[in-house]
Amino acid sequence: MFALCLCAFACFGLVLVLIGANQAEIAADLELDLMQSGLLGSALALGLGAGVVGAGPLFDRGPRRPLFAGSMLLAAASLMGVDSIMSYERLLIHFAVVGVGIGAYDTFISALIVEQYAERAARPMVIVHAAATLGAMVGPILFGALTESRHWTASFWWTGAAHLAIAGVSFGIAFPDPMKPLHAERRGGAKTSLRAILTSRAIIPFAAVAFAYVGVEACMTLFAVPYASGCLDLSEARGRLAISGFWCGLLVGRLAVAALPGRIGPGLLSLAGALACGCVVAGVGSASPHLVSLFTVTGLVLGGVFPLMIALVGHQFPSAPGTAAGLAAGAGALGGLLVPWLTGWIGDEFGVAAALGSLALWSLAIAAAGGVASRMPPPRQRVRVDGIR
Repeated sequence: MFALCLCAFACFGLVLVLIGANQAEIAADLELDLMQSGLLGSALALGLGAGVVGAGPLFDRGPRRPLFAGSMLLAAASLMGVDSIMSYERLLIHFAVVGVGIGAYDTFISALIVEQYAERAARPMVIVHAAATLGAMVGPILFGALTESRHWTASFWWTGAAHLAIAGVSFGIAFPDPMKPLHAERRGGAKTSLRAILTSRAIIPFAAVAFAYVGVEACMTLFAVPYASGCLDLSEARGRLAISGFWCGLLVGRLAVAALPGRIGPGLLSLAGALACGCVVAGVGSASPHLVSLFTVTGLVLGGVFPLMIALVGHQFPSAPGTAAGLAAGAGALGGLLVPWLTGWIGDEFGVAAALGSLALWSLAIAAAGGVASRMPPPRQRVRVDGIR
């Protein structure tokens, strides 16, 4: 099961860089400006938000295999349906539907890790999410090679085919049943858990971290190519390499966080946000030509942010990890919807350098929210009715 989760998250990473790696070709074919390119990422984030939030209660209450396989098949169909004659509006719809699919299995896997490992979930969560960074790291290189010999839509077809293969494999693997309800929740059920999460202040800093982080991640991926060619007079290939460098940094950063001794707390979120802010200010402010290094180091310091946030918020609400993880990831998807659109507008109005530099502010938001989370009291431990925490 763990290996299946790793493969699924590798495909998740491929989807995350599809737009950025093909931005130049898509923009040329459809005559898009930066804000319209950013809206493609926003459409993906909008669907992703619907998927991660909607899948949470389904994970906590329903059968797992239909949720996982159905989400993989939905993503596969939408990706493989992209063709060379489609309009911009239809492409937006396809990206939104793809987002629903990948968002659903994102929540499924994240909640499963929290459910299985409880307070020890931080390290396995980081390892699973590292598979996504690996997919996103090699994706631009693979897609660039495909674009040289085929139309840019070929990368969408092959990514969809990978989702289709994983969906097929899932029918031969045993899936865990939903957790038995807790004694304290027998009267209220899942609705009580959802209401408690929505009205709890404990989820706010984690949602803020997710919002800012996903926005930064999406923009670093979406605008690397136009920043390389438009501001630094570098090739589009160098921009793609910067995307790979960013995700390589995320991968190394996540593995480094997994290797840290002792319990990993929210203070690491604050440190990561502050360091990322410094990287963006130093790199963009100096117009450094070392683009790949800038993106790699920024990814390195942000590596553990998202999986650690998911593990911590799931541990904060142990009676409904799927719902909590889904709501937090949904806030991240909202950031992926709004931040690229806003950043694209800044790029059109003030230049790509100003757009990329604005990500320093979102990095500061991660630092601030992480500081708030580090001052929250630890959650009360709740015991399952079968005696297993």
